[in-house]
Amino acid sequence: MKQCQLAIPSIIHAGQGCIEKIAEIIDKEQAENILLFTDKGVRGAGLCDSVEKICAKVSYKVIDDLTAEPAVGDIERVIAEVGKARIDLIIGVGGGSVMDASKLASIIVGADYTLKDLLKNSNIAKKYIKTVMVPTTCGTGSEATCNAIVAIPEQESKQGIVNNCMIPDYVILDVNMIAKLPPKIIAATGVDALAHVVECFTSKKATALSDTYAKEGACKIFHNIRKAYDDADDTEAKSEMMIGAFYGGVAITGSGTTAVHALSYPLGGKYHIAHGVSNAILFAHVMAFNKDACIDRLAQLCDAVYPELSSKSADEKADYIIGEIAGIVKDTSIPVSLKEFGVKDNDLDFLVNAGSQQTRLLVNNCKELSLDDIRYIYKQVM
Repeated sequence: MKQCQLAIPSIIHAGQGCIEKIAEIIDKEQAENILLFTDKGVRGAGLCDSVEKICAKVSYKVIDDLTAEPAVGDIERVIAEVGKARIDLIIGVGGGSVMDASKLASIIVGADYTLKDLLKNSNIAKKYIKTVMVPTTCGTGSEATCNAIVAIPEQESKQGIVNNCMIPDYVILDVNMIAKLPPKIIAATGVDALAHVVECFTSKKATALSDTYAKEGACKIFHNIRKAYDDADDTEAKSEMMIGAFYGGVAITGSGTTAVHALSYPLGGKYHIAHGVSNAILFAHVMAFNKDACIDRLAQLCDAVYPELSSKSADEKADYIIGEIAGIVKDTSIPVSLKEFGVKDNDLDFLVNAGSQQTRLLVNNCKELSLDDIRYIYKQVM
């Protein structure tokens, strides 16, 4: 086995009702001043009520006005708003955007560098404030990763800031936080999580450690996403999705996503297509394009998820995984064409150019993509 490493959150609490563990965390960290990140939708749904009740025993400030998939300016505004206030603990309650903003605040508040400095060189980052992540979807995996994604409006794309100091200190995986999640959000975030585990398993940077989490996450998500989408009362399926999404985040930290995520960034940056949806539109097409370069890996994944197909050939197993990806997108009613979002044929040049610049992720892809290859993939979803 080649040398590898894996960084994961220090303490993970999982199980129905474990949100109450936040009180213990505050006591343990002797936190007197808390910065709570969320959004108006999450707060309006009452998902922050229990957290705010716990935080009310000390001093806390709520940031709930971040835009979805926040841009550089949004993060800079929040940092300026916090100013030089003393913050002992940051809690993020929400989806990927909320948690990414929380993680960025933990390395910028009190620092002598700026967000724009980090966009140029993320290696300079240091953690100044401990973090607690509470996901309210079953897909982004941000609660486990060392990544934070920000939109760059002037480039009409997104960029990832990556540094292990952003790995959260505490994670709360409480199924009550996704119990009333709309099927549409379960679908989009769930397919995002599925992309994480499949991409990480087929990544050039996959390791024995990341593979363990990617395979187990794939088992949980492939077998439960339809159940969680179809039955609002299936708490067990939602719990499995939440754990699977967390495993996907761990796999990202050890391996890395590939061309699916790389080519989805311009779709979010320019057309504001939700991250999970843009991944879903591209997912099966990218894996089909990659198939000849990762057929053995897809077959291994099929063996882990669907052992009943062990007698099939590697080619058949790879096709089955790709077919299941496409089937899940169809069964959860996620759009499959960019036309539905106003993307036109004459936008192709922009997409190809912007997608090709996502080299941080494209270098992980098992197959090198030329500009013509990228154009081909985008045309499949026009």
